[in-house]
Amino acid sequence: MRTKTLLLTAALGIAGMASTMAQVYSVNAVGYVNTTVSPGFNLIANPLTAATNKLSSLLPATIDNFTQVFRWAGTDYDIATFAFGTWDKDFTLLPGEAFFINAASTRTLTFVGDVPQGNLTNTIPVGFSMKSSMVPQAGTVTQLGLTGFGNFDQIYKWGGSDFVIYTYAFGAWNKGGVPEEPAVGVGEGFFVNAGAQINWVRTFNVNQ
Repeated sequence: MRTKTLLLTAALGIAGMASTMAQVYSVNAVGYVNTTVSPGFNLIANPLTAATNKLSSLLPATIDNFTQVFRWAGTDYDIATFAFGTWDKDFTLLPGEAFFINAASTRTLTFVGDVPQGNLTNTIPVGFSMKSSMVPQAGTVTQLGLTGFGNFDQIYKWGGSDFVIYTYAFGAWNKGGVPEEPAVGVGEGFFVNAGAQINWVRTFNVNQ
C-alpha cells in the first residue's frame, strides 16, 4: 500500500536513529518539558500550549543547520528545513499532534507553556495520522484514555530505525502476535492507522 510505503520511506535506511526521552516539570498549569533528540529521526510532539505554537518559536534559533521537521499531510510528508537562522516553512504544532525531527546532533529541546486542561478532544481520522497525548502524561494508550479502536486498527511507534507495529484485534492489543499494549512517553509521537474516526477524549485538571 502506497501510504504505508511513504511512512516507511522516511524511516528506513537512515543511520543513527535513536529513541526519545522526556522529563516533565510543572507548577500548577504552567511548566516545561525537556525532550532529548538524537542524530537522525525522532518522532516527538509539542506537549504544551505555548504563547505561539509556530515552529520558529518552539524550536531554538541555535538548532543545527539543515535540521528538518516532517509533518504528516494525509498522503505524504510536509517538510520544513532550518537553514542559517530561518525555517523555510513555519508550521503550527499543537499538543495532540506529532512530527518527525531529523536532527544533526544530540540536543535537549525545551517546550514551555500551559498544560492543556478541561474537556479535550483529539480527533483521529480514518487512515494514517500522526498523534500524541494532549496531556503531558506517560502510560499505555488505555491509561491515557485512547480507546474506541476497531479490529485491526494499528499504532506505529518509532523504534529507532523502523516502526514497531501494534495491532488491535478482538478486544486486545498485540505486537507481532504477542499480547502487548502500546505505551507512550511524555512528548512522544506515534502513527495511528484507524478504520473509522476515533475521538480521543480526556477531561483533565492538574489540581485533581
